[in-house]
Amino acid sequence: MYYDGMSFLRKTMNEETKSLEKTLQREINLAKNIQSKLLNASTPTFEKGEVIGSSVPARLIGGDYYDFYPLVNGKIRIVIGDVMGKGIPAAMLMILTRGAFRTAAESKSSPGETLSSMNQALFTDLRTLKSFVTLFCADWDPESNELTYANAGHNMPLFINGETGEVSEIPKVSGIMVGGLKDQSYEEKSVRLKDKDSVFFYTDGIIEAQNNEGKQFKLDRLKEVLRNQYTNEVEEIEKGVLASIESFTEGAPQKDDITMVVLKVSYEKSDITSLNSPVINV
Repeated sequence: MYYDGMSFLRKTMNEETKSLEKTLQREINLAKNIQSKLLNASTPTFEKGEVIGSSVPARLIGGDYYDFYPLVNGKIRIVIGDVMGKGIPAAMLMILTRGAFRTAAESKSSPGETLSSMNQALFTDLRTLKSFVTLFCADWDPESNELTYANAGHNMPLFINGETGEVSEIPKVSGIMVGGLKDQSYEEKSVRLKDKDSVFFYTDGIIEAQNNEGKQFKLDRLKEVLRNQYTNEVEEIEKGVLASIESFTEGAPQKDDITMVVLKVSYEKSDITSLNSPVINV
């Protein structure tokens, strides 16, 4: 009788465990679908350029973030970010970050003000959770041909010269990560882009991707890939980078989320003659 009772108890516990695992898996898949829909919202169209973004989480769901917000003055606001951590906790913070960006983008006139507003909105929650978010925010203005940007502890995007294919970091601008210190203001800089120039925004999951020998993809390899892709459209640049990472890692487990945004300028022929090399406005 005792034996039968223990067997029944074990069977019941196993069934409950399996049911709980199925429920948890369904909820994780639902969270993945929600995050995927938020990250893969419709890509905006705008004058004198095109943009694309993609994110490949290291787990089912991740903490990387990118977004686009069309502004009423014809500009397009771009943001890319990396939440500390991975998995469900990072994904939850990513959703908070998205909400803060959407609210700030609607009311703030510049990338620096947007980051300041986001820091104010997220600071208390991030400090409570002992976390932070790195963010890079930029406005592309097709009227002035300028990309104006501010940085909150994130990787500086790469500038790809549309004539030569030369790849370099855009002029550096400093700023503390969101959640680092309260009441922060963020410096802004601008770069004027020529026809066929591109800007590549990314998270460190790209340059820190590892192969089976523990070697990292690194920034120099990313620059070489972009040099080889510089004449392509944004979709092909994105695919080229992802293919290069896949080839380099050779099936090694992905340790961090991989996220990128590619902006490429395309002017009308009548506009090209009036453009000079990129001009930095500090």
